[in-house]
This record gives sequence, structure tokens and C-alpha cells, in this order.
Amino acid sequence: MIRDYDIKFVNKEITPFGGLSLFLKMLEKCHFEEQLEKCCIPVQGSNRGYKPIQLILGLFAGVWCGASRFGHLDVVRYDTALCNLLGWKRGADHRAYQRYFNKFSQAINQRVFGELFRWFFSELVFDNYTLDFDSTVMVREGNQEGAVKGYNPKRPGRPSHHPLLAFVSDVRMIANYWLRPGNTSASTNYLAFLEDTLSRLQNKKVGLVRMDSGFFSGKILDSLEQRQLHYIIACRFNNCIKYNLTHEKRWVEVADGLEIAETTYRAEDWEKPRRIVMVRQEVEKRPKAAGKQVRQMELFEEEQDFGKYRYSCFVTNLGLPAKIVYDSYRGRADSENRIKELKYDFSIDDFVSHNFWATEACGNFIIMAYNFMSLFRHALMNSDKKKFLKTIRYELISTPAYLGRTKNKHILYLARSLKTRRSFLSIWEKLKDFSLPYSTEKA
Repeated sequence: MIRDYDIKFVNKEITPFGGLSLFLKMLEKCHFEEQLEKCCIPVQGSNRGYKPIQLILGLFAGVWCGASRFGHLDVVRYDTALCNLLGWKRGADHRAYQRYFNKFSQAINQRVFGELFRWFFSELVFDNYTLDFDSTVMVREGNQEGAVKGYNPKRPGRPSHHPLLAFVSDVRMIANYWLRPGNTSASTNYLAFLEDTLSRLQNKKVGLVRMDSGFFSGKILDSLEQRQLHYIIACRFNNCIKYNLTHEKRWVEVADGLEIAETTYRAEDWEKPRRIVMVRQEVEKRPKAAGKQVRQMELFEEEQDFGKYRYSCFVTNLGLPAKIVYDSYRGRADSENRIKELKYDFSIDDFVSHNFWATEACGNFIIMAYNFMSLFRHALMNSDKKKFLKTIRYELISTPAYLGRTKNKHILYLARSLKTRRSFLSIWEKLKDFSLPYSTEKA
């Protein structure tokens, strides 16, 4: 280690996020700015106000660079080199973002994001996809609109929001996001949410819908069947379901410690019986198995299998073998990873405003930033692994750079080691030929 040294300053405007140029070039290739203008997003009332596109791109850049709340968006404002790269004379203060999102209302959110998401998914060439629905809890610390006490397993009694999300599993993207008050159940407003989601994915075929037990409802099942959609939904463990599980005798072992059976079940408010696939996993052989134990279901202690198994149960209208139904549902667990990524990498639960619809608008733009990041991973990264944003930030975005100029054009000078330049350049070369529509089958 060199111990005797001085420090000096240079006048060059250097950004620590030179790798962001790859993502900005992708947005340019996608004609994202033009599409935003077509969506008729709210505009500023003052000539001194920042253009909406600058604020939205600033939000994207801030989130991709690691901002986890509105105050952190100043990382873009004070990065003069990054502002120059984006063509801005000056960056916006974080309060400008909050003021702008306050212009959004329920009607504006529905119109703008309906059009924006329809455009985005219409540019992706894929069909016969799997649609996963899930909800999550976002804890709030203040008195924001809609932040009320509700189901909150990690911090009981704290106010929260309870948003509903729709995931396109095949391409690891998100098709819809509605913010809801914290005292709503998982299935609240689901039918309207489903209709809105299908409208955003127009002309796409839905091969399968998957949901957890929070959506185990006769009205939801009827609605899916009326639309001729195949579904697999985890059952809520009522007394009748518990009885069927513990008194079933025709279990078939399909793997070590894994047994499957099936039956039919008709709830009191159902017009017809439906197929039920039942699964039990031996705790001793499969200690990490998902499901509920008999002890948790408060059944009879004289049962010989008391506590020996974990049980799961699914209602479906698929005609496939029971084992395939079970395996198909297991893929729904990936939606939990998407929620974790949204919270921990994109900080969607920390960008909160007092105004309910402003919070929802900001959340939807973060969802769009997530979708573009997912598109980047699909189309441009030379890796079989689906890397998280934190890894991409470390490997690509965090590249020191400064903007120079020759007689003919601007040049972004990047400080990267010789070993990593080739992978960076390969993405840049791919960007030259990248365009929409994009076929996800290439990835």
C-alpha cells in the first residue's frame, strides 16, 4: 500500500454510471419517448417545469443506478456527465418528481398505463403464455392515503398498501399493477383486474392462469371458465378440503416422499363439482417441502399420519395427469422472486407519496423500468443466468466514464479493464441491430 500521497482535482465531468449508456440506447431503439407522447401523459403547467420525459427517464436512471426513494433521485441531478449524456441542461430536484406524479389520477393512470403496457407487450413476439397473479404487502411508515391496517405478517398492526400484480411467467415480465388499500383481501377487485390485464395483452393467447389460495373463490373460477381459460389455483384449507385430504386412501407415489391423488369437490356456492389435485410430502424425506402439516390443520390426533406429511391441494380445469398439474403449479413460485426483486432491487415499496394515485403512477413506471431491464436481459446479455439488477449494476452500469467530442460526434470514454471490454462491446454491437418487435424465442 502506498502511504505517502497527495490528492488533486480534475475538471473533467466523470460519471460512475457510464454503463447506463447501454440502457439509454435500448430505450432509444425502442422509441420509448415517442410512445410516451402518444400516451398523453400529464404535462407541466409552467414553462419553467421539467419536461415529463426527463422526469420519467430520470426515475428510470435513478432506480437502475440504485436509488431507493425520491430523495435518492438527486444522484442523477448532481451527475453532470450523465445529464449531458441524456441531453439535459440541468437535472431535476427530487421534489420535482413528487410534484409531477401528483398530477396523476385514477383515470389518468388507467389510460396512460393501459396504452403504455399494451404497446410494450404488442412489441414482444410470444404467445400461449402463463399468467400468474399475486398480491404483496407494502408497509408504510406515515399517513399516506390508503395506508391502513390489514394483513401484515411481518409487521402486524402497521399501516400498509396491498397491491395486486400480474406476471407473464414465460418472459419474466409484469403485465399489470394496481395499488390497493392495506385492508383489502388478495382477491379484492380481481375480476376487474383480470379484465384490464387481458386488455393489455390483447391478441395474445393465455395458456394457463395460476394463483395462490387467496384467490380460491367460486366467482373467480366461474369467470375464468367463462373466458375459457385454463387455471391451477391453490385451495384454501376449509374443513371439507381437510377431510378429503386426511381420508384419501388412493395415494400414488410419484417420487421419493411425494404422493399424489385426486378427487372432485363442490363448495356450497358452486354450481358444479371441480377437479381437485391433492399432494402430500413426507416431512422426514422432504424437510423443505411446501404445504401444511396436519397439526396446522387442527385435525384428529388419532390419525396415524398425524404430523408426518405436508399437504397441498389445487383446483384445476386441466385434463393433464395430476403430477403434471402439480409440476406446472410449482413454476408459480417464480412470481415471488419477481416481487422480491421489485422490492429489494427496484425499491418499489419505498417510492411512496402522500397521494394514493401518485404512488400508483410511480409504481407503474418502476414496473416499466423493470420490464425494460428484463428485455435487456433477454435480448442483449450473453448469459444463461437471469441476473438480478444488483449484479447488472455491478458488472455493467457501474462503469466510470466521461463524455468527449470529436469534430463529427460525441464519444463516451469508458474505464473498463481489458478482460471486461469484450463483453461490453458485444452488447453495444447487438444494440446496433436491436429493434422492436422482438421475438422472445431468440433468448
